[in-house]
Amino acid sequence: MAHAPIYEFEALVAAAAGVTDGAGLRTVPPQVFAWLEAQALRLAEVGETPWLRLTQRRGRRAVQVTNFVGVIRAPDGYQIEVLPKVGKAIGGGDVEARQLLIEMLRCLGGFRHIQTDSAKLFATRMPLLEVFIAEFLRAVEHLVKRGLRSDYRAQQDNLFALRGKLQMAAHLRHNLCRRDRFFAEFDEFSPNRPENRLLHAALKRVLTWTASQANQQLARELCFVFADVPASEHPATDFQRVRLDRGMAHYEGALAWARLILEDQSPLTGGGGHQAPSLLFPMEAVFESFVAKHLARQIRQGFTLRTQARSLSLVRHLEQNWFRLKPDLLVQAVKANRLVLDTKWKLIDGQQATGSDKYGLDQGDFYQLHAYGQNYLDGQGDVVLIYPKTDALHKALPVFEFAKSSGLRLWVLPFCLQRRKLILPACGSLDGCFSRGPSAQACRGAASDAAAQEAVLA
Repeated sequence: MAHAPIYEFEALVAAAAGVTDGAGLRTVPPQVFAWLEAQALRLAEVGETPWLRLTQRRGRRAVQVTNFVGVIRAPDGYQIEVLPKVGKAIGGGDVEARQLLIEMLRCLGGFRHIQTDSAKLFATRMPLLEVFIAEFLRAVEHLVKRGLRSDYRAQQDNLFALRGKLQMAAHLRHNLCRRDRFFAEFDEFSPNRPENRLLHAALKRVLTWTASQANQQLARELCFVFADVPASEHPATDFQRVRLDRGMAHYEGALAWARLILEDQSPLTGGGGHQAPSLLFPMEAVFESFVAKHLARQIRQGFTLRTQARSLSLVRHLEQNWFRLKPDLLVQAVKANRLVLDTKWKLIDGQQATGSDKYGLDQGDFYQLHAYGQNYLDGQGDVVLIYPKTDALHKALPVFEFAKSSGLRLWVLPFCLQRRKLILPACGSLDGCFSRGPSAQACRGAASDAAAQEAVLA
């Protein structure tokens, strides 16, 4: 099955004579481009979060992917892999970018069951969609080994022996001349429950998606296990009926994948409705979850790390709080706010220290952090912007000071994705909250170390 890997914010154009792939540009079959163009127009019309947008390249119509990563699957089966843009900045190519994405996805709530080592090895030799399918099948296989859960299900039938409760009206209607029959309602202990129906439906769908012989074989074997369970015909309704109660914990990982497969949307819909077909993930949310998980291990004893704090608002109007202030991360000690941090999935350049370039920083982010500092820290302390570490940003930038808020300082810090550590300022200003992260030199060597480890495993 044909597939094309691209990076965030690169563009796609229809293949034609004289049109070739180039920097930030990839050609796709004309019918695939027509479908992508229609999707971009639909998103613009209905006002949904745009995972595609219309643009122009080399005088031709083009569609540009945005900050969603994962797999776009066209109706004819053509696959487009959208990889994290940081993969180009840190080197390593498509393989390392896939492996990095898989590692980061493990920090999302429903995907922490991904087996990193096996998934990374798959990523070296198969497309990203096949890696996702293999992980879903592995989760279902693990569930099957633990045993399918059954539940009591009320049903009615015309039986030869009385069972359960006799339904007199229906009994007289059906058996007026049949004394050997009883129309009864009874409880049947059956595996036909919403969770199993959803998994069966997801197995059937991935069987039509996968081109891997190993995935096809395992999917068929697992479908055979679910042969006595009808596939879900109304997934949305069945998902509302899912009950992960006692004894159902081993269903969690498989159902997380099934939701992604059956609902054709991002797993992080939230209030903004990040609607997206196929298997796409908003990279800002992925990076935030990744930083939050690993930063908690770097924080010193006596401090706690809160995610998505939302206790304060920017203004009050007509006895109502407006414009809720929601920093990504908040460090507290004895319930007192000590540090506000916000993650930004952007590539900035630590060498562009000019008034015009400003390292590539966004002025709006500074306004945002200033508001956080004034409200959560009462204008006294440190606020932090966290960006992914690259060769262009391998150490903390010099501190930023607010002219009218002398007690408030802003730091721009890189987060080393390979070592999973926040790189702190050399001056030690934040050492009271965090243990010292790895050196920049250690981070530079992480990619080569990971590659060597993969070679040994292979």
